[in-house]
Amino acid sequence: MSLPASLKSRLGLPLIAAPMFLVSGPALVKAACRAGVIGSFPTANCRTVEELDRWLADMADDLKRAADETGKPTAPLCPNLIVHRSNTRVPDDLAAVLRHKVEIVITSVGSPEPVLKPLKDAGCLVLADVASVRHAEKAVAAGVDGLVLLTAGAGGQTGWVNPFAFVRAVRKFWDGIVVMAGGMADGQAIAAAETLGCDLAYMGTKFIATRESLAKDGYKEMLVKSRLDDVLLTRAFTGLETNMLRPSIAAAGLDPDNLPMRGSIDIAKDINAAERDKPDAKRWKDIWSAGHSVSGVADIPSVAELIARTAAEYEIARHPERSRP
Repeated sequence: MSLPASLKSRLGLPLIAAPMFLVSGPALVKAACRAGVIGSFPTANCRTVEELDRWLADMADDLKRAADETGKPTAPLCPNLIVHRSNTRVPDDLAAVLRHKVEIVITSVGSPEPVLKPLKDAGCLVLADVASVRHAEKAVAAGVDGLVLLTAGAGGQTGWVNPFAFVRAVRKFWDGIVVMAGGMADGQAIAAAETLGCDLAYMGTKFIATRESLAKDGYKEMLVKSRLDDVLLTRAFTGLETNMLRPSIAAAGLDPDNLPMRGSIDIAKDINAAERDKPDAKRWKDIWSAGHSVSGVADIPSVAELIARTAAEYEIARHPERSRP
Protein backbone atom coordinates (compact mmCIF):
# COMPACT_ATOMS: atom_id res chain seq x y z
CA MET A 1 0.00 0.00 0.00
CA SER A 2 1.04 3.56 -0.61
CA LEU A 3 0.28 5.38 2.64
CA PRO A 4 3.48 6.97 3.99
CA ALA A 5 4.80 5.05 7.01
CA SER A 6 5.16 8.31 8.95
CA LEU A 7 1.40 8.85 8.61
CA LYS A 8 0.28 5.24 8.95
CA SER A 9 2.08 4.90 12.29
CA ARG A 10 -0.09 7.68 13.74
CA LEU A 11 -3.41 6.06 12.86
CA GLY A 12 -5.38 3.75 15.10
CA LEU A 13 -7.67 3.04 12.14
CA PRO A 14 -7.17 3.57 8.38
CA LEU A 15 -10.00 6.07 8.43
CA ILE A 16 -10.86 9.69 7.68
CA ALA A 17 -13.78 11.36 9.47
CA ALA A 18 -15.24 12.87 6.30
CA PRO A 19 -15.51 16.64 5.80
CA MET A 20 -19.21 17.54 6.04
CA PHE A 21 -20.89 20.88 5.33
CA LEU A 22 -22.13 22.54 8.55
CA VAL A 23 -21.41 19.34 10.50
CA SER A 24 -17.62 18.99 10.87
CA GLY A 25 -16.25 21.49 13.38
CA PRO A 26 -13.29 21.76 15.76
CA ALA A 27 -14.76 19.51 18.47
CA LEU A 28 -15.37 16.65 16.04
CA VAL A 29 -11.99 17.06 14.32
CA LYS A 30 -10.03 17.21 17.57
CA ALA A 31 -11.81 14.18 19.03
CA ALA A 32 -11.20 12.16 15.87
CA CYS A 33 -7.50 13.05 15.71
CA ARG A 34 -7.03 12.27 19.40
CA ALA A 35 -8.60 8.85 18.81
CA GLY A 36 -6.27 8.01 15.92
CA VAL A 37 -8.48 8.94 12.96
CA ILE A 38 -7.77 11.72 10.44
CA GLY A 39 -10.21 14.54 11.23
CA SER A 40 -11.31 16.65 8.27
CA PHE A 41 -13.57 19.63 7.76
CA PRO A 42 -14.57 21.92 4.88
CA THR A 43 -12.95 25.32 5.21
CA ALA A 44 -16.32 26.66 4.00
CA ASN A 45 -17.72 25.78 7.44
CA CYS A 46 -15.91 28.90 8.68
CA ARG A 47 -17.79 32.10 7.88
CA THR A 48 -14.60 34.08 7.37
CA VAL A 49 -10.91 33.45 6.78
CA GLU A 50 -10.24 34.95 10.22
CA GLU A 51 -12.48 32.25 11.73
CA LEU A 52 -10.61 29.62 9.74
CA ASP A 53 -7.33 30.91 11.20
CA ARG A 54 -8.81 30.60 14.71
CA TRP A 55 -10.08 27.07 14.05
CA LEU A 56 -6.74 25.88 12.70
CA ALA A 57 -4.79 27.45 15.58
CA ASP A 58 -7.14 26.01 18.20
CA MET A 59 -7.05 22.52 16.70
CA ALA A 60 -3.26 22.53 16.35
CA ASP A 61 -2.80 23.68 19.96
CA ASP A 62 -5.20 21.04 21.27
CA LEU A 63 -3.52 18.22 19.34
CA LYS A 64 -0.07 19.33 20.47
CA ARG A 65 -1.27 19.22 24.09
CA ALA A 66 -2.69 15.75 23.51
CA ALA A 67 0.60 14.56 22.03
CA ASP A 68 2.55 16.06 24.94
CA GLU A 69 0.21 14.37 27.44
CA THR A 70 0.41 10.91 25.86
CA GLY A 71 3.93 11.02 24.49
CA LYS A 72 2.80 10.00 21.01
CA PRO A 73 1.58 12.04 18.05
CA THR A 74 -2.10 12.30 17.21
CA ALA A 75 -3.56 11.66 13.77
CA PRO A 76 -3.35 14.75 11.55
CA LEU A 77 -6.17 17.18 10.88
CA CYS A 78 -7.16 17.71 7.27
CA PRO A 79 -8.85 20.83 5.82
CA ASN A 80 -11.05 20.35 2.76
CA LEU A 81 -10.80 23.05 0.09
CA ILE A 82 -13.83 23.46 -2.20
CA VAL A 83 -11.97 24.43 -5.37
CA HIS A 84 -14.95 25.10 -7.63
CA ARG A 85 -14.55 28.37 -9.58
CA SER A 86 -17.63 29.78 -7.83
CA ASN A 87 -15.80 29.73 -4.48
CA THR A 88 -14.14 33.14 -4.35
CA ARG A 89 -12.51 32.35 -1.02
CA VAL A 90 -10.16 29.68 -2.37
CA PRO A 91 -7.00 31.89 -2.47
CA ASP A 92 -7.56 33.19 1.07
CA ASP A 93 -8.44 29.76 2.49
CA LEU A 94 -5.38 28.29 0.78
CA ALA A 95 -3.18 30.98 2.31
CA ALA A 96 -4.57 30.19 5.78
CA VAL A 97 -3.95 26.46 5.32
CA LEU A 98 -0.36 27.19 4.27
CA ARG A 99 0.18 29.53 7.22
CA HIS A 100 -0.75 26.77 9.63
CA LYS A 101 1.45 24.16 7.92
CA VAL A 102 -1.20 21.45 7.71
CA GLU A 103 -0.03 18.00 6.64
CA ILE A 104 -2.95 16.86 4.46
CA VAL A 105 -5.53 18.68 2.35
CA ILE A 106 -8.53 17.30 0.46
CA THR A 107 -9.73 19.15 -2.65
CA SER A 108 -13.34 18.84 -3.82
CA VAL A 109 -15.73 19.94 -6.57
CA GLY A 110 -13.19 20.79 -9.24
CA SER A 111 -9.66 20.34 -10.46
CA PRO A 112 -6.98 20.44 -7.74
CA GLU A 113 -4.54 22.03 -10.19
CA PRO A 114 -4.92 25.70 -9.04
CA VAL A 115 -3.92 24.85 -5.45
CA LEU A 116 -1.62 21.90 -6.04
CA LYS A 117 1.78 23.53 -6.48
CA PRO A 118 1.74 25.75 -3.36
CA LEU A 119 0.49 22.84 -1.24
CA LYS A 120 3.07 20.42 -2.60
CA ASP A 121 5.83 23.01 -2.25
CA ALA A 122 4.89 23.28 1.43
CA GLY A 123 5.23 19.51 1.86
CA CYS A 124 1.50 18.90 2.16
CA LEU A 125 -0.14 15.67 0.96
CA VAL A 126 -2.99 16.46 -1.45
CA LEU A 127 -5.95 14.13 -1.88
CA ALA A 128 -8.50 14.91 -4.58
CA ASP A 129 -12.19 13.91 -4.64
CA VAL A 130 -13.02 12.13 -7.91
CA ALA A 131 -16.23 10.47 -9.09
CA SER A 132 -15.12 8.87 -12.37
CA VAL A 133 -12.10 7.15 -13.87
CA ARG A 134 -11.62 10.10 -16.24
CA HIS A 135 -11.46 12.56 -13.33
CA ALA A 136 -9.12 10.22 -11.46
CA GLU A 137 -6.78 10.15 -14.46
CA LYS A 138 -6.81 13.95 -14.68
CA ALA A 139 -6.06 14.34 -10.96
CA VAL A 140 -3.17 11.87 -11.24
CA ALA A 141 -1.80 13.78 -14.24
CA ALA A 142 -2.00 17.01 -12.23
CA GLY A 143 0.24 15.47 -9.55
CA VAL A 144 -1.96 14.64 -6.54
CA ASP A 145 -0.76 12.28 -3.83
CA GLY A 146 -4.06 10.50 -3.40
CA LEU A 147 -7.56 9.97 -4.74
CA VAL A 148 -10.78 9.98 -2.74
CA LEU A 149 -13.12 7.77 -4.75
CA LEU A 150 -16.63 9.13 -4.34
CA THR A 151 -18.81 6.07 -4.88
CA ALA A 152 -22.53 5.37 -4.88
CA GLY A 153 -23.90 5.56 -1.37
CA ALA A 154 -22.07 8.61 -0.02
CA GLY A 155 -24.13 11.20 1.83
CA GLY A 156 -24.77 14.61 0.29
CA GLN A 157 -23.42 15.07 -3.24
CA THR A 158 -22.56 11.52 -4.15
CA GLY A 159 -20.96 9.41 -6.82
CA TRP A 160 -22.66 6.84 -9.02
CA VAL A 161 -19.99 4.18 -9.45
CA ASN A 162 -19.98 0.77 -7.77
CA PRO A 163 -17.16 0.87 -5.19
CA PHE A 164 -15.80 -2.58 -6.05
CA ALA A 165 -15.49 -1.72 -9.75
CA PHE A 166 -14.20 1.83 -9.13
CA VAL A 167 -11.33 0.82 -6.85
CA ARG A 168 -10.17 -1.98 -9.11
CA ALA A 169 -10.37 0.24 -12.23
CA VAL A 170 -8.27 2.94 -10.55
CA ARG A 171 -5.72 0.46 -9.22
CA LYS A 172 -4.95 -0.56 -12.81
CA PHE A 173 -3.12 2.73 -13.36
CA TRP A 174 -2.54 4.28 -9.91
CA ASP A 175 -0.32 3.07 -7.07
CA GLY A 176 -0.70 6.16 -4.89
CA ILE A 177 -3.06 6.69 -1.97
CA VAL A 178 -6.66 5.53 -2.52
CA VAL A 179 -9.52 6.40 -0.18
CA MET A 180 -12.98 4.85 -0.54
CA ALA A 181 -15.92 7.16 0.21
CA GLY A 182 -19.49 5.93 0.35
CA GLY A 183 -21.38 3.41 2.50
CA MET A 184 -18.78 2.94 5.24
CA ALA A 185 -21.02 1.65 8.02
CA ASP A 186 -18.56 -0.13 10.33
CA GLY A 187 -15.14 -1.65 10.83
CA GLN A 188 -16.00 -4.60 8.59
CA ALA A 189 -16.53 -2.17 5.70
CA ILE A 190 -13.14 -0.55 6.34
CA ALA A 191 -11.46 -3.96 6.28
CA ALA A 192 -13.28 -4.76 3.02
CA ALA A 193 -12.03 -1.49 1.49
CA GLU A 194 -8.47 -2.47 2.40
CA THR A 195 -8.93 -5.89 0.81
CA LEU A 196 -10.03 -4.18 -2.42
CA GLY A 197 -6.82 -2.15 -2.46
CA CYS A 198 -7.65 1.04 -0.54
CA ASP A 199 -5.33 2.70 1.95
CA LEU A 200 -8.04 4.57 3.82
CA ALA A 201 -11.81 4.81 4.10
CA TYR A 202 -14.11 7.81 4.54
CA MET A 203 -16.86 7.65 7.17
CA GLY A 204 -19.36 10.50 7.29
CA THR A 205 -22.94 9.63 8.23
CA LYS A 206 -22.09 7.94 11.53
CA PHE A 207 -19.99 10.94 12.57
CA ILE A 208 -22.96 13.25 12.00
CA ALA A 209 -24.73 11.39 14.82
CA THR A 210 -22.00 12.02 17.39
CA ARG A 211 -22.19 14.35 20.34
CA GLU A 212 -19.34 16.54 19.01
CA SER A 213 -20.85 17.18 15.56
CA LEU A 214 -22.39 20.55 14.69
CA ALA A 215 -25.59 18.88 13.44
CA LYS A 216 -28.86 19.78 15.11
CA ASP A 217 -30.26 17.35 17.66
CA GLY A 218 -33.25 16.71 15.39
CA TYR A 219 -30.91 15.72 12.58
CA LYS A 220 -29.03 13.27 14.79
CA GLU A 221 -32.27 11.76 16.09
CA MET A 222 -33.59 11.36 12.54
CA LEU A 223 -30.44 9.45 11.59
CA VAL A 224 -31.00 7.03 14.47
CA LYS A 225 -34.60 6.43 13.35
CA SER A 226 -33.81 6.16 9.64
CA ARG A 227 -32.61 3.26 7.53
CA LEU A 228 -31.25 2.77 4.05
CA ASP A 229 -34.70 2.92 2.43
CA ASP A 230 -35.11 6.46 3.80
CA VAL A 231 -32.24 7.77 1.65
CA LEU A 232 -33.37 9.44 -1.60
CA LEU A 233 -31.08 10.25 -4.52
CA THR A 234 -32.26 13.52 -6.10
CA ARG A 235 -31.06 16.47 -8.17
CA ALA A 236 -33.82 18.80 -6.90
CA PHE A 237 -31.78 20.60 -4.26
CA THR A 238 -28.37 21.18 -5.84
CA GLY A 239 -28.66 20.25 -9.50
CA LEU A 240 -26.25 17.39 -8.75
CA GLU A 241 -27.16 13.92 -7.56
CA THR A 242 -27.46 14.18 -3.79
CA ASN A 243 -28.47 11.64 -1.16
CA MET A 244 -31.05 13.18 1.17
CA LEU A 245 -33.27 11.89 3.99
CA ARG A 246 -36.87 11.36 2.91
CA PRO A 247 -38.30 12.17 6.39
CA SER A 248 -36.62 15.60 6.38
CA ILE A 249 -37.98 16.36 2.90
CA ALA A 250 -41.48 15.44 4.02
CA ALA A 251 -41.11 17.51 7.21
CA ALA A 252 -40.34 20.55 5.02
CA GLY A 253 -43.71 20.15 3.33
CA LEU A 254 -42.42 18.56 0.12
CA ASP A 255 -43.37 15.25 -1.43
CA PRO A 256 -40.18 13.16 -1.76
CA ASP A 257 -41.73 11.29 -4.69
CA ASN A 258 -42.79 14.45 -6.54
CA LEU A 259 -40.00 16.99 -6.16
CA PRO A 260 -39.54 20.07 -8.38
CA MET A 261 -37.21 20.02 -11.36
CA ARG A 262 -33.50 19.58 -10.83
CA GLY A 263 -31.72 22.39 -9.02
CA SER A 264 -34.87 24.46 -8.60
CA ILE A 265 -34.37 24.56 -4.82
CA ASP A 266 -31.15 26.39 -3.97
CA ILE A 267 -30.53 24.59 -0.72
CA ALA A 268 -26.91 25.72 -0.28
CA LYS A 269 -27.87 29.39 -0.65
CA ASP A 270 -30.78 29.02 1.72
CA ILE A 271 -28.78 27.14 4.34
CA ASN A 272 -26.10 29.83 4.27
CA ALA A 273 -28.77 32.51 4.60
CA ALA A 274 -30.29 30.66 7.52
CA GLU A 275 -26.93 30.38 9.23
CA ARG A 276 -26.57 34.16 8.96
CA ASP A 277 -30.08 34.65 10.39
CA LYS A 278 -31.27 36.34 7.23
CA PRO A 279 -35.03 36.89 7.01
CA ASP A 280 -35.16 35.26 3.56
CA ALA A 281 -33.84 31.95 4.87
CA LYS A 282 -35.94 29.05 3.66
CA ARG A 283 -37.26 26.01 5.44
CA TRP A 284 -34.98 23.86 3.25
CA LYS A 285 -32.22 24.41 5.83
CA ASP A 286 -33.71 21.46 7.71
CA ILE A 287 -33.55 19.09 4.75
CA TRP A 288 -30.74 16.78 5.70
CA SER A 289 -28.45 14.37 3.90
CA ALA A 290 -27.31 10.86 4.77
CA GLY A 291 -25.43 8.06 3.09
CA HIS A 292 -26.37 4.44 2.59
CA SER A 293 -24.66 3.59 5.88
CA VAL A 294 -27.51 5.22 7.81
CA SER A 295 -28.91 1.79 8.74
CA GLY A 296 -25.83 1.43 10.95
CA VAL A 297 -26.65 4.52 13.06
CA ALA A 298 -28.18 3.18 16.29
CA ASP A 299 -27.41 5.89 18.85
CA ILE A 300 -25.58 9.19 19.42
CA PRO A 301 -22.20 8.33 20.95
CA SER A 302 -19.15 10.47 21.46
CA VAL A 303 -16.58 10.47 18.66
CA ALA A 304 -14.21 8.47 20.86
CA GLU A 305 -16.88 5.86 21.54
CA LEU A 306 -17.75 5.54 17.84
CA ILE A 307 -14.09 5.10 16.88
CA ALA A 308 -13.49 2.53 19.65
CA ARG A 309 -16.46 0.46 18.44
CA THR A 310 -15.33 0.75 14.84
CA ALA A 311 -11.80 -0.30 15.76
CA ALA A 312 -13.15 -3.38 17.56
CA GLU A 313 -15.25 -4.31 14.49
CA TYR A 314 -12.22 -3.78 12.25
CA GLU A 315 -10.03 -6.07 14.34
CA ILE A 316 -12.66 -8.84 14.30
CA ALA A 317 -12.95 -8.50 10.52
CA ARG A 318 -9.19 -8.73 10.08
CA HIS A 319 -8.69 -11.49 12.65
CA PRO A 320 -11.95 -13.47 12.89
CA GLU A 321 -10.19 -16.29 14.71
CA ARG A 322 -9.76 -14.02 17.74
CA SER A 323 -13.54 -13.71 18.17
CA ARG A 324 -14.08 -17.46 18.32
CA PRO A 325 -14.48 -19.13 21.73
